[in-house]
Amino acid sequence: MSTIRVEDIAHVRYAAPDLGTMRAFLEDFGMHCFEAGGRLYAKGSDGRAFIHVTEPGEARFLAIGFRAETVEDLERLAAAEGLAVEDSGEPGGGKLVRLTDPDGYTVEIVAGQAKGVAAALPADQPFNTAAAKPRFRKTVRLDPSPAHVKRIGHAVLKVRDFRRSEKWYKDRFGFLTSDEVEAARDVPVGAFMRCDRGDKPADHHTLFLAQLPGDLGILHAAFEVSNLDDLMLGHQHLKAKKREAAWGVGRHIMGSQVFDYWKDPFGNELEHWTDGDLFTAKDPPNVMPMSALLAVQWGSPHPMFAGKMPPPAGLVSFFMALRLRVLRLFSRQSKEAAA
Repeated sequence: MSTIRVEDIAHVRYAAPDLGTMRAFLEDFGMHCFEAGGRLYAKGSDGRAFIHVTEPGEARFLAIGFRAETVEDLERLAAAEGLAVEDSGEPGGGKLVRLTDPDGYTVEIVAGQAKGVAAALPADQPFNTAAAKPRFRKTVRLDPSPAHVKRIGHAVLKVRDFRRSEKWYKDRFGFLTSDEVEAARDVPVGAFMRCDRGDKPADHHTLFLAQLPGDLGILHAAFEVSNLDDLMLGHQHLKAKKREAAWGVGRHIMGSQVFDYWKDPFGNELEHWTDGDLFTAKDPPNVMPMSALLAVQWGSPHPMFAGKMPPPAGLVSFFMALRLRVLRLFSRQSKEAAA
């Protein structure tokens, strides 16, 4: 049993040397921004006080936040970790517990935050297919605009030791594996993990831990938008604003969501997504090959596959070491079978 079960991701926190520049990007990305206490906050339409925070400073990732169901959960977590429950002091109030994970990431668990009234999203348009024609005598006319971000959905963290980090997050917060990713048989390099919400539906992944080469850090944070039309309007708006595209549009394999990745002015990658998979605690974990990680069901191939970007630093040596690890594993298995 885990100490508590978090119910969702709450926010991501960054530092940047120019809050105005960050604000302009986030508003183009489809968030509503405001400043308080010297920080820049951005929120979606779900009524939550904030989902993205930027503090003044050298550009870097600062923390990831998850939401506990009750303040009592925070007290139980704090007691187990020998930590204090703090007053938030940020928009929405509430309480929080700050932890440090095995790779030095700050993890903020929050509860008791005030929630406002959710704002209306653009209506889903009736969609005519070959099998059904619900839109009759009515046209589709979409107004150009940024996408409409509803909420934060997940984040991806690079880790040094996947199994160590997986245990740390599962033991404390109750994450469940949706898809474990293997570089070869019995050689895991990461997992898409979801919140344990019992019989309530949960996103395919709220956290992905990836043991990959290169420096530690956040690979991206992902934000749900209204629907496919909204995602495509957002893509068009960001392109018109000459923002830096990273990858998309396409449909992932693991999670199934339609995605569109962009980079903010400080190099952080943010994803628009819609139409993702949902599971309950009853759904078993799955194992997928690494080839499915950057592959698509349709759409733009990853820039690395398309020859538009070089492999990350250390990737060649990583796969050479991985190949050696796999050969040793097969050799040991063969010896055990012969014995």
